[in-house]
Amino acid sequence: MHSRSKLRSLQLIACGVVVAGLVPGGSASFASGAEHAAATKQEVRVDRVTPEYWRVTFDNPPFNIFGPESIPQLNAVVTQLEQDPRVKVVVFESAVPGFFLTHYDFLPPLSDTTNLPPGPTGLAPIPDMFVRLSRAPVVSIASIRGRATGIGSEIALASDMRFASREKAILSQWEVGAALVPGGGPVARLPRLIGRGRALEVLLTGDDIDGVLAEQYGYVNRSFPDAELDKFVDTLARRIATLDKQTIADIKQMVNVSSLPSNEEIGAQWDGFVASARRAQAQERVGELLHLGLQKNPDVERRLPDYTSKLGQASK
Repeated sequence: MHSRSKLRSLQLIACGVVVAGLVPGGSASFASGAEHAAATKQEVRVDRVTPEYWRVTFDNPPFNIFGPESIPQLNAVVTQLEQDPRVKVVVFESAVPGFFLTHYDFLPPLSDTTNLPPGPTGLAPIPDMFVRLSRAPVVSIASIRGRATGIGSEIALASDMRFASREKAILSQWEVGAALVPGGGPVARLPRLIGRGRALEVLLTGDDIDGVLAEQYGYVNRSFPDAELDKFVDTLARRIATLDKQTIADIKQMVNVSSLPSNEEIGAQWDGFVASARRAQAQERVGELLHLGLQKNPDVERRLPDYTSKLGQASK
């Protein structure tokens, strides 16, 4: 592993995490904002199965990493869900084997994220989208197959329901291993969903939670044998699509009153994340992960808890 001196020029924001300027061998250059913009591709696809039933697919192989170029794409989807008079239910899923949606992209410049304006709630773009998704007059369902790590877990938690593959779903809030505070709302949402003790277990270990344990904890509504997941979710979505939209909206609004954190609580957690991201400990640990092959080596992406448990050892 490399020394502290090789990590000193890191700049990051995560879970949002963006890191630029890593110098594992003395120098490195990452693509400029313009180059990233030129390479932008459609990572978030919308399939209108019917006017009332939509499916949103994350498709950014090989690891479904979410970055600043993903934000306006997902924001456009959330805005359509808020404004379309006919849509009643949306299913979030992945087209990338092994990955539902993972952590934020570490490579683009920090300014690619921080220059984005706040959303309609006044929150930063990521927490803004999740707050609006939870409050939209549409039922949102996360169909989790593969890793829902960091931001993937956060969009699942912001959805109204979560269903998981027993064999293939993995959920985690991995950030603590990189000395980061999660910023997309799980610190507020998890205790309400699974209780304080289990929430602290998830948040303070950063361990992987498989589909079976996620169901036992209440992290997801239910888990299914992988071969049965799609049929169940599709049947449920089609049933909801036949219901009266105003009734759906009214019920959600009433449930939201007693179950959702306030915007102020979500905003404070984003601020806590940003503060943690500026600390040297986080910068060094994220740098070590990149050196080990994060965003390049499939083994690192698939076994983040194993790799984060080894961080900080080189300088001791």
